[in-house]
Amino acid sequence: MSGFDRAEAVDRLEALVGTVENDRLPVPVREVWAFGDVALGLDPVDRLDIYLTKDILLRDDSQTVDGDGRDGMAGGEEGGTSPEARFRSSHGIEGVGKSVRADWAVEYPEHLRANANGHAAPEKCLAAHLLGEIDDEPIHLEVCNAPFEDNVTQRLRGAKRREDYTQLLDPRGVCLWVDGTRSDEAFRKLRESDLALPTLSDALEMLGLDGEEATDAARTLHAWRDDQEGVTVRGDVV
Repeated sequence: MSGFDRAEAVDRLEALVGTVENDRLPVPVREVWAFGDVALGLDPVDRLDIYLTKDILLRDDSQTVDGDGRDGMAGGEEGGTSPEARFRSSHGIEGVGKSVRADWAVEYPEHLRANANGHAAPEKCLAAHLLGEIDDEPIHLEVCNAPFEDNVTQRLRGAKRREDYTQLLDPRGVCLWVDGTRSDEAFRKLRESDLALPTLSDALEMLGLDGEEATDAARTLHAWRDDQEGVTVRGDVV
C-alpha cells in the first residue's frame, strides 16, 4: 500500500482505539497517541504513526487456565499444564504469563509473537492483535512503558548521546485515548485537519536542539522513515 486517505487513516485509528477499549490485550495499555503525518493534517497520509503506552507485566493478572484453555490450575500443578509450558512446547516461545498475559495467549494464540531470543515480545503481540495479519499496510507502531511526552525527551537525549537521530520520536502528536477515556475532540480535529503543529525541525528546536542540529536531525528522521515499508514495530523500555 502507498498510503491512506485521511478519512481511512482516522477510521483505522478509531478501530484500533475500539479494540484497546474492548479486547483483552497481551499487556495493559494506558495511552494511545497518533503522531506524524496524520497529526499534521496531510491527505493522503503516507504512513500512519501510532504510539502506545503499556504497562510492564510485573504480575500476570490472568485467570489461571490449563493447557486446553479451560479454567484450572496454572504452573504445572494439578489441573493441567501451565500456559508457559504449553506455548514453549507448541510455539517454541518462552515467557507466556511473564511478559504477556497467559489468558490472552490462550485466547489469541495466533497473535503470539517472540523476539530474537525466543521470548514473548509485548510490542509484537500488541501489533499482531491491534493491526491484524496484513503486513503491507504503511503503519508504524511505537510501544513503550513511558508516556508519549516523557519518551519524546528521553529519546531525544539518547539520540544526541549516540548521535543517531533515527531513534528520535516525532514530538508532534495528539492523545486519542488515556486510561479508559477516548478524546472525541482529538478525533474531530484529526478528521478536520484542525491541528496547528510546527515543522519537525522547529519542534526539535523547541525541545532544545540548536537550529542546524534540529535541521540535520529532522532530515535524518525523515530519510529513515521514507525507507520503511509495510508494518513496522519498535518497542523500548524507559
